[in-house]
Amino acid sequence: MLVACLSGCQPAGETRFQGYVEGEPVLVAAQQNGQLTSLAVQRGDAIQTGMPLFSQDQAVEAASVSQAKAQLAQTQAQLSNLATGKRPPEIAAIEAQLKDAEARRKLSVEQLARQQALVAKGFVSAESLDQVRTQLARDQAGVAQMRAQLATARLPGRADERAGAQAQVSASQAALEQSTIKLEQKSQRAPVSGQVQDIFYRAGEWAAAGQPVVSLLPAENIKVRFFVPETRLGALRAGQTVGIHCDGCEAPVPAVIRFISASAEYTPPVLYSEKNRHRLVYLVEAWPQPKDAARLHPGQPVGVSLNVSGQ
Repeated sequence: MLVACLSGCQPAGETRFQGYVEGEPVLVAAQQNGQLTSLAVQRGDAIQTGMPLFSQDQAVEAASVSQAKAQLAQTQAQLSNLATGKRPPEIAAIEAQLKDAEARRKLSVEQLARQQALVAKGFVSAESLDQVRTQLARDQAGVAQMRAQLATARLPGRADERAGAQAQVSASQAALEQSTIKLEQKSQRAPVSGQVQDIFYRAGEWAAAGQPVVSLLPAENIKVRFFVPETRLGALRAGQTVGIHCDGCEAPVPAVIRFISASAEYTPPVLYSEKNRHRLVYLVEAWPQPKDAARLHPGQPVGVSLNVSGQ
């Protein structure tokens, strides 16, 4: 309020305005409940994107991943079993039974031929011939049955069974992916490059899901907020470049205006008259380039001039 009031009391012709540096931190939170087992950064560290920040206890999530892998292997084996038919030893047993049935049929054929010759010579009755013919029919039916069983044994499972098994495999894969994601969420890495501004939990403490653990400040999130009197507001526009002056800075830091408030802020109780308009101040935000933002620090008081060179 003091900064705003002082800005409001500046003469109308003043080209340098008072303000301060502000940062918009990135809060990296725990995505799962758990105890912090490691903290890889300290306050003030400069880090790059992808560097590890902290980890939580992973025992439960690791066990879930192992369980999901075992379930996936089981469903894949079941699908493979339905796709290949019966096992080779089972097929070999059916083939042996088929050979036995074919041998019995061959014997019945030979017996029928002999009985027909004997009946023709009148040595045996026609009833004996009928019995042999009946036995041959049985043996032929046995051969047909074993051939059908062998063909069925070589076929894969029914289409509905295979579709159900494939659905189980897909469900197991999804469960494994979900468990893997939860395991990965127990270790957080830096989403952006910047400086560690603050740490809210230490190793050994319990961090709930959604609670920030580390605060990062990227250079591109550093901005300057300054206040302009109503009499100079018309000289500003979004996209305009201004100069930031700070103690110890050898040259002004260029920054681009991105935001101009549509209403007066922190104004003293004044009458809205032409005589007192210069006391109204408006908030303006300007953003320096990331390479220049390293020269500024959040909370630092600065001066802002409309002339980038500061002349």
